Amino acid sequence: MKLAFSTLGVPGLPLPDVLRLASTHGYHGVELRTHPEEPVHPGLGPAERTDVAAEFKSAGIELLGLAGYARVAAPGDDGPVIEEIRTLVDLAHDLGAPYVRVFPGADPEQTPQRADTIAARRLGTAAEYAADMGVRILLETHDSHRTAADAIRVLGLVGHRHVGSLWDVMHTWLGGEQPSESYAALAPFLGYVQVKDIASADDTTPLPLGAGVLPLADCVEVLSRHGWDGWLCWEYEKRWYEEAAPLDGLLGAGREHLSRLLNESA
Repeated sequence: MKLAFSTLGVPGLPLPDVLRLASTHGYHGVELRTHPEEPVHPGLGPAERTDVAAEFKSAGIELLGLAGYARVAAPGDDGPVIEEIRTLVDLAHDLGAPYVRVFPGADPEQTPQRADTIAARRLGTAAEYAADMGVRILLETHDSHRTAADAIRVLGLVGHRHVGSLWDVMHTWLGGEQPSESYAALAPFLGYVQVKDIASADDTTPLPLGAGVLPLADCVEVLSRHGWDGWLCWEYEKRWYEEAAPLDGLLGAGREHLSRLLNESA
């Protein structure tokens, strides 16, 4: 498995500094939070996109994916949501990223069946465009569909190889699933895995990997046992928790912790 981290942990940090952190601490890739307040976002022009791709290539770091904020099950018209996904897909294509992340984002007043139908319809439409661009759309286990069992209701309806899953291990755990259950459900769709750690279900302030309660060892073990060789991406939610320790001081120990788990599960 290859290791990456998300720029959610280093909000607003210029890309050269992000790539320097990855190189210094032994990470193979970076997931870019794609938002207007970040250096890389859909508003970049063609020359800027070319520069971003060149910076990754020069640094020898892979661009794992773009973490977007489209909410595919949200109420409202399909058009704006599909257009938001297409905009993300265009950016991913131009930068050479294989994946874009989307959220479920259903409204609590929607029935699960209605939310699933809306999400599947939009993803199915966007998938055709993503296929032409050579990009895969990943539905994250998050918010209204936090468990793998939730996510596969949508993915099963879509049935397109350019729509898959992003397994956020915190959300499946908060939803009451064991890692073996989550993997079994998501395996046919799995793009990559987001790892993190927290103190408890009631306190989701990000912690150094291994310092909290999330079953990271079990997650790595089940992935290894099934021969999965994709990406583990550390999503440290510093952007949402200002009081959390700076990520740059934790990256080295985090990479060592993940490497140790991989060795122990081999």
